[in-house]
Amino acid sequence: MAANTQIIIIEREENSRNIIKNYLSEVEDVTVKNIQIKEFFNYEPALENIPTTEKCIIFLDTSDEIEKSIEFIKTIKKHNKEAFIIALSNKTSTETIIKVMRAGAKEFLTKPIIKTEFNDVIKNVFKEIENTEPVESCKIISTFSNKGGIGKTSIAVNLAVELAQMSKEKVALIDLNLQLGDVATFLDMTPAFAMDYIAKNIQNLDESELLKSLSRYKNTSLYVIADPLNIDKSQEITAEEIKNILTALKKTFSYIVIDIGTNIDSKTITALDLSDLILLIAIVNLPAIRSTQRCMELFDRLGYKDEKIKLVLNRYMENEEIKTSDIEEVVKQKVYWKIPNNYLTMMSAINKGVPVNAINAESNIGINYKEFASKLSDYLITQTLNKNYNNKNTINI
Repeated sequence: MAANTQIIIIEREENSRNIIKNYLSEVEDVTVKNIQIKEFFNYEPALENIPTTEKCIIFLDTSDEIEKSIEFIKTIKKHNKEAFIIALSNKTSTETIIKVMRAGAKEFLTKPIIKTEFNDVIKNVFKEIENTEPVESCKIISTFSNKGGIGKTSIAVNLAVELAQMSKEKVALIDLNLQLGDVATFLDMTPAFAMDYIAKNIQNLDESELLKSLSRYKNTSLYVIADPLNIDKSQEITAEEIKNILTALKKTFSYIVIDIGTNIDSKTITALDLSDLILLIAIVNLPAIRSTQRCMELFDRLGYKDEKIKLVLNRYMENEEIKTSDIEEVVKQKVYWKIPNNYLTMMSAINKGVPVNAINAESNIGINYKEFASKLSDYLITQTLNKNYNNKNTINI
């Protein structure tokens, strides 16, 4: 850790401040490098003492007035993007933890603070600070099915739009249906550059050039990589180039949503391997369920863990002849999400080249997509937290 790194404690309770200082006094990086520790009782004077450029560690009590705490976390991140915020709270509900993590906190500690958990968290933070390379927090979400015509592209497009609007962070939407992709059509976009250009030039593009090469969707934080304009060009794209693209995008984007084609080839496997979540899309009829079963068998052979796979039922109706429990029994996977069948709204969106929320955000399917994006985001946050805590105090979504 750099010698000029500061540690700032913002905590009303004197006992809690003393515990943190006591634990820090036993941390070698702090004592050897004589790192300055500042402490404050409330938010306003603390903000004046937070550096604007240097990396710093901030212990922030969020126990009272959670909404005010969330706004202060956002203010800190605007003031200094390099700040590592460790939220403290005696409220440990999943909702509270997710709120502070969404706002910009890197870690979360439950009060009263347990020494072993404190050491685990501070170790993670020091590791990030000492790492000269940027730490990638990007998550890759892929929509997949080996059967066409079940709405996989619609789900990828609307999910990406909702993630961008919800998070206000950069989201990349990739059309990996390289021969017959529809992502650009669904958003009424005519990209200047497509997948074939990106694939051949990705290693020569810096962040600014990369963003210029991607197609930005209107005035949002969503960027699109469309399928090649020339079908013949799709054959030239390799699995290694797909890997290079995803590796590069992870340095710039918070989320990558991939609409994967139905073909099972090396490019598909590469994208699936690198995905944090695979949304396995199905509809409620026997041929689709059988195809879904085959996909699950493939994932099993590829060694994917169950938590990586999320089964999503599209065009779902409550009076389906085949019950959800029957599908789960055949596929051997719990249904994670159901997207309602709203033909009129969905077709209107597709024909106009806009997302569902542009047609009717308050429709059942518009609300469903918003809630779906929120649930996936929350799930990925909790997965990161659980990993950082070495599966202690596991949080479930």
